[in-house]
Amino acid sequence: MSGDDDPSGWQLTESDPSVFTQLLTTLGVPLVVDDLYSLDAAALAPMQPLRALIFLFKWLPGAGEPESTGGQYDADFPGFFAHQVVNNACATLAVLNALGNIPQLPMGKPLGELIGFAAGMDPQTRGMVVTSADWLREAHNALSPPSAISLDGLNLPKTTEDAYHFVVYVPVLGAVYELDGLKQSPIRHGEYEETGEGWTKKAREVIETRIATYPPGALEFSLLALHDDPLPILQKRLAQAHETNDVLTASELSQQLASESAKRERWAFENSLRTHNYVGMIHALTAALAKAGRLDAATEGAKAAMKQRIEAQKAKGSFSEDDYA
Repeated sequence: MSGDDDPSGWQLTESDPSVFTQLLTTLGVPLVVDDLYSLDAAALAPMQPLRALIFLFKWLPGAGEPESTGGQYDADFPGFFAHQVVNNACATLAVLNALGNIPQLPMGKPLGELIGFAAGMDPQTRGMVVTSADWLREAHNALSPPSAISLDGLNLPKTTEDAYHFVVYVPVLGAVYELDGLKQSPIRHGEYEETGEGWTKKAREVIETRIATYPPGALEFSLLALHDDPLPILQKRLAQAHETNDVLTASELSQQLASESAKRERWAFENSLRTHNYVGMIHALTAALAKAGRLDAATEGAKAAMKQRIEAQKAKGSFSEDDYA
């Protein structure tokens, strides 16, 4: 579960494919993450083979019990499953619970040693081992915004924010499992057919049932796909097309490769923005405005713009005082 910053040192993680993909790169795993806006077969086809689905949802007490989605706890789960023992670690824990159940997956030495060392442990002990790994916590926090200003000691009123939680759906030994670090055991959702859509058909049914337990129109969800990195696959297919003088196929693959490369460049830029400390820039701009005699006018303009934004939200019925506390 993700809430306020935790004294354990694990920081909040943004549900963004670039953040998860960078984490996987740090872990030495040749997989990437992409946003999913549909679970239709056509939307999933470009991402095959699909290794896991990472589901983010608004956490509610008592929600997600097996009976609500037709699953059942499997205390004898034969794979890798770790409990979440500290706040804010659920994103990385969901990733590890997925990676630990993908057969013959290449991974960096630290991760391989960690998963190997935790083998045979009970989920609670395994969760403690995982979250006590300093190098893993540093990888998890690498793309968290820097905390440049401390509000400690100011006795500001505390506000309550919604908590969100990551879980993962994976195929294990012919069945679809839901691995939730806050649950006592993995949840088994039944076997799936190897033909056709495979395990994703069963996963889609489970996730849709899960979403249906929330009020109609609720949008507090996010779905990410964990799949093989398409770049080396596209590069290999393009080389083969050139060798066979298949000009049409080579042209199509070149376009796909260019699109994927552009996405990676965008991700790298976005991640650089996430980790940049903007305090110096803000100070310089404020000082420049003051020196030019325009700071008071800019301040009043900002207040007026904020007032208009609040009034517009009140008119739509979407205003919340917590957003401006």
